[in-house]
Amino acid sequence: MQLSDTSLLALIALSSIACQWLAWRLKLPAILFLLLTGIILGPVSHTLDPDALFGDLLFPFVSLSIAIILFEGSLTLHFNEVREVSGVVRRLVTAGALITWSLIALASYWIIGLPAELAALFGALVVVTGPTVIIPMLRTLRATRRIANVLRWEGIIIDPIGALMAVLVFEWVISSQQASGLISHTLLLFGEIILIGAGLGALAALALAYVIRHHWLPEYLQAFGTLALVLTTFTLSNHLAHESGLLAVTIMGIWLANAKGIYIDEILSFKENLTLLLISGLFILLAARLNLDSLLALGIPALGLLAIIQFVVRPISVGLCSIGSDLSWQERSLIAWVGPRGIVAAAVSVFFALRLEENGYANADILTALTFSVIIGTVVFQSATARFIAQKLGVTEPESTGLVIVGANKVARAIAQALVQQGVPTLLIDPSWENIKEARMAGLKVLHGNPLSTWVSEKLELGGYGQLLAATPQHEINTLVCLHFRREFETRFIYSIKTEKPNTLPSRHAVASDLQGKIMGRDGFSFRKLSSLISQNASIKAPIKAPIKAPIKATRLTADYTLEHWEKDNPQRSLLMAITPDARLRFFSPDKTLATSEGWTLLSIEYPATAEKTTV
Repeated sequence: MQLSDTSLLALIALSSIACQWLAWRLKLPAILFLLLTGIILGPVSHTLDPDALFGDLLFPFVSLSIAIILFEGSLTLHFNEVREVSGVVRRLVTAGALITWSLIALASYWIIGLPAELAALFGALVVVTGPTVIIPMLRTLRATRRIANVLRWEGIIIDPIGALMAVLVFEWVISSQQASGLISHTLLLFGEIILIGAGLGALAALALAYVIRHHWLPEYLQAFGTLALVLTTFTLSNHLAHESGLLAVTIMGIWLANAKGIYIDEILSFKENLTLLLISGLFILLAARLNLDSLLALGIPALGLLAIIQFVVRPISVGLCSIGSDLSWQERSLIAWVGPRGIVAAAVSVFFALRLEENGYANADILTALTFSVIIGTVVFQSATARFIAQKLGVTEPESTGLVIVGANKVARAIAQALVQQGVPTLLIDPSWENIKEARMAGLKVLHGNPLSTWVSEKLELGGYGQLLAATPQHEINTLVCLHFRREFETRFIYSIKTEKPNTLPSRHAVASDLQGKIMGRDGFSFRKLSSLISQNASIKAPIKAPIKAPIKATRLTADYTLEHWEKDNPQRSLLMAITPDARLRFFSPDKTLATSEGWTLLSIEYPATAEKTTV
């Protein structure tokens, strides 16, 4: 059945979300499923023909989408994150790019038999890694912070550099028939692209920052205005100097990310959602354009070239570029293992193949087939093996089973002690030195500082922590904390301890419940009530390894001792939390019932048998 254009667009959107969801459930990079879906919809079933669907607008759409993706990625590049590995990143995108280009060009010349000109151009095309493949892979790889920073910075910066190299090599190939002026023409083109791309990118960033600082654009238009300016900057830069647009939007994004006095979180949030849609759609569209016959015709030599790129070129480049750095051999090994090629290589290869055919180069379409073979090969192989390699090397972040507690007061310390005794990692953040000192004496992990400060944001290592509990006696602080950390934790994993008496505040003064985080505890005890109960139950100043008496008691459920048995035996205890058999923390809440089973551990607190159960 022939689908309408509208149906095909809906099919792409539906397939994209299905691939992303499947990747999330299976903890595998979404690129695997997106490529497979594109191939099935395109060359296998002939359901989707991107050229017929978009016509002449296909490549403008691809180019503008890549510009948005690069800009969004560069908005996350903060200089303070990369200081300790900046030398490695700088060498990877300069000397490393040249090493990669020259080695791949030689390999494709000897193994594939490409002419020298096409081998040089192919080497430049597949230098790039790119955020379209690196960032989705990092989500499932969960590499340590330093590795993630190196790969993310390299992937975003190498895209415009790789495109620039491809343009220069292409111009060299086209002008090589001339007897003179070859070197001067290439150098002039290089300077023109750098000058126009960097200049326009910086100018656009300065203009946008000025507009935001002076409130010339209302907040609800800032994301839309930024998008319009990114597309304009990219298009204008490409018009003035071909392929300089990628450099322009990258410079623009990095400049804005590190500018002082402007708030770009809303802009970044909008761009992240848009980028996810564009990445998904682009991979499906470009995979659907594949010519499987040309791809399969490459045969064994293509596999040999892929092996050279994976096991020789990348390790040599990373090894040379990391000399003198403080990266461990395990970190260098994983960086050398991960270098998938992405959308920029695919899109640019198609463009230059068409240009070469126009200039009389026969079989120039082999560039596209060879580039896609490298993209598919690196993406599939590295997606399937990178996490296993990272785990074997010991350079992955721990599972996100821990809890960040904002507050190190008596209540927070009691909760943290009970969790640590059950093997759940905790981190307490508090600006009070007295509270921090007491927590340290109890053997708890702490961070001294204001949880809302920039200093804490820079120092906070969230690897291994998947949930947040706001546990201060100040209602406003708890609310601010829950809002502040929404970018770091999913809303469903943000909890707080109630700090005001129920039904005592008029609606006009009460903070909206969706801004406060979920209330901890099945009975929803307030901070004051919990503090009183903890004081009545026990002293919590003893070290973790030798507690006098824990104010929060742990009880393990078995096949013969269920939650119903526990409730019957403990009418004077209130459930706060539970820990699953795989060491994952779950909170009881007044509006949430946990379906416990054998192997779960219940954490509860006792209230006086003579007292009526109140939450205040």
